[in-house]
Amino acid sequence: MIEVFAAGCPACQDVIDLVNRVAQPGATIQVLDMHDPAVAARAKGLGIRSVPGVVIDGRLASCCASRGVDEAALRAELGP
Repeated sequence: MIEVFAAGCPACQDVIDLVNRVAQPGATIQVLDMHDPAVAARAKGLGIRSVPGVVIDGRLASCCASRGVDEAALRAELGP
């Protein structure tokens, strides 16, 4: 399960597109709207400090542990 916490910004869309390109075929990808207070609260609990944020199998991806998304790190985590 891959979850992308996003807020509708162009940077968020870029990460959504990237995840869709590099995720394994058949992976479940869910885009969550940070404008929803319940989603924002969950994101905070997961350690997401900025959007977009990517969570893989319930864990904040290392590519998103600081500010922004590191594409190479995300590819490594989602790749075969």
